[in-house]
Amino acid sequence: METDLDVSLADGVLRITMNRPATLNALTPAMSDGIAAALEDATGRDDVRVVLLAGAGSAFSSGADLSGADPHRNFDVTSLDRANRITRGLTTLDKPVVAAVNGMAAGVGCSMVLACDLAVAKRSAAFLLAFARIGLMPDGGATATVAASVGRARAMRMALLGEALPAADAYDAGLVSHLAEDDDFDDKVETLVARLAAGPPLSYAATKKAVNAATLGHLHDALERERLGQSALLRTADVAEGMRAFGERRRPEFTGR
Repeated sequence: METDLDVSLADGVLRITMNRPATLNALTPAMSDGIAAALEDATGRDDVRVVLLAGAGSAFSSGADLSGADPHRNFDVTSLDRANRITRGLTTLDKPVVAAVNGMAAGVGCSMVLACDLAVAKRSAAFLLAFARIGLMPDGGATATVAASVGRARAMRMALLGEALPAADAYDAGLVSHLAEDDDFDDKVETLVARLAAGPPLSYAATKKAVNAATLGHLHDALERERLGQSALLRTADVAEGMRAFGERRRPEFTGR
C-alpha cells in the first residue's frame, strides 16, 4: 500500500521518498513531520551511512500544498516550524545527505535540496524559489543557503523574480554538486550513494560539521528571521490573494496590504 512518504533502509542507505506524484510531491504537514522524524532518527545510527532524499514521479517537490479554496487559512507559524525542523535535520545530521532531483524543485522543495550536502540533478530538472509569486519570502533556510552557494546577486534574482533556474545553470552556478543526463540519472545517484555508504563515516561527519560551520554559521539566525518575516506575511491580504491566484491559475493583484 502506497503512502505519502516512503522510508526504507538497505545497505547503509536510508531512502526518504516523497510519494505524492499527482501533486508533484507537494508537502503536507504529515509528510514534513515524517521527513524530519526520519532525519532525526538517523542521527547516531550505525546502520545508516548516507541518506537519500527523493521524489516519486516527475518532480522532486513543488513545495507546500496550496490546494483548496482558501489555502492561506492552512498556513501559520507551525508551517515555518516544520520547514525549519527539516532544514535543521538535514544540516545537523552526522551523515551525508544526497538530494536526487528528478524534476522541478520549487518553494520549500527547493529549500530542502539546498540544505542537503550533495544534490544530483537531472538535466531536465529546474529550481524555483517561487515564494514571491504568492507574496511570501523564501524560508527553509533558503535566504542563507542560496547566497552561500551562488552569492548575493544570484540569490536576489532567484528570490525576488521567482525565475526558474534550469539544472545546467544551477550546476554551473554551484547550486548543485552533480548534473546527470536524464538517461543516466538513476545510475549516477546509485553510484554516488553507494560510494558514500562505503566511505569513512567519522571523516564525513567531521567534514560536514566543519564545512557547514564555515559556510552556514549564520543559518540559525536566518531561520529565525524567516520565521518572523514569513509569519507576518502569512497574515497579509497579499498572501491570501497570491495563494488564491495560484489555485485559480491567474496573475495575482498585489496591493501591499
